[in-house]
Amino acid sequence: MSAPTRTWHHLLKPADPLLLNAGAVGELVVAKLRLLMTALLLVVPVMNFLIDPHAREHYFSIGITTCAMLVALLVYLIIKRDLYQPWVGFVSTIFDVSFVSSILAVFVILGEPHTAVNSKVVFEAYFIAIAATSLRYDVRFCLLAGVIAMLEYGGIVGYAALHWDLNGSAFAPFENGMFSWPTQVSRLILLGVATALSTVVVVRAQALRRLSMMDRMTGVFNRGYFDERLGAELSRARRHEQPLALVMLDVDHFKAFNDRHGHAAGDAGLRALSTLIRHSLRRSDLVARYGGEEFVLVMPVTTAEQVVDKLESLRQAIAGTPIRLPRQQASAQLTISAGIAVFPTDGVTADELIDQADARLFQAKEAGRNRIVGPPHVMAGARPSP
Repeated sequence: MSAPTRTWHHLLKPADPLLLNAGAVGELVVAKLRLLMTALLLVVPVMNFLIDPHAREHYFSIGITTCAMLVALLVYLIIKRDLYQPWVGFVSTIFDVSFVSSILAVFVILGEPHTAVNSKVVFEAYFIAIAATSLRYDVRFCLLAGVIAMLEYGGIVGYAALHWDLNGSAFAPFENGMFSWPTQVSRLILLGVATALSTVVVVRAQALRRLSMMDRMTGVFNRGYFDERLGAELSRARRHEQPLALVMLDVDHFKAFNDRHGHAAGDAGLRALSTLIRHSLRRSDLVARYGGEEFVLVMPVTTAEQVVDKLESLRQAIAGTPIRLPRQQASAQLTISAGIAVFPTDGVTADELIDQADARLFQAKEAGRNRIVGPPHVMAGARPSP
């Protein structure tokens, strides 16, 4: 695969699932701004209508702006109810750009092509629509906004140039300026530059966002991202009335392991453990380093029975996997203890679930370590730990 092909493949691939929460927050900000702007824009045609109720362009303006405000309100309500999906970003991006184009198209329909092709205030709204895509943390939205803006504006200019002699005497004295192809080409180039800048901003923001939420040593998420994600997953579980499992997991006797084999071996052990955990989970699950040798797992749409079975299998896999010691021709073993809490049985808030899972982790340690402790009604029928 050539370098240009790889670049396009990278740009057009689906958004990183890890950035969906950030994209949803950004979409909510855009939705609020969109609703505010359309409401303010509606004031202008209404005032013009009151001044001159016989001008037909005021009817067009009021109709378009009212429809835009209703769509903006609908999108805002969808996102506010935590129903954000990537398709919402695609639809709202197309809407933002096409709304600007529709205003320019109205001038063409009304026989005022120079207002459409030489407009400054309306044309500059394209840049707002393109810049807003940066808040969605998805390169595809940036490219989509830019391409649609250039195609739609280019289509409006092309239609006007073919349909009228834009520099003919019929339009004298050219109150909105004469038509110039170099000016139109420059505008299209500026839209392309704005798209490129927006794309670069998103790519850099994605990189910084990933760095901010990852634990560099183990390669799993950090405590800050766990706190953010747990809140979002609990909201989703409440809305859909689905279970959610939270697991607190600790490496047994890790200090003694470090003292015996060295801190480099301890780091290698944590990295190996992180890899085993990540490979055993679903894409929808989350593993984060909670602190030191302690990890936390969030497993949406998972019952108590399912999480106990999964954790018992994981415990056995970890206990049976040798840890290669760095700079040594030897290996060592690690074991884990874990406590499980399940929403809503064991708690309905993040703090309640964490406290319950932590209490059961303590029970696992008190019972001899290398074991899983979950809800009592499930543990009664679970496979016994050694």
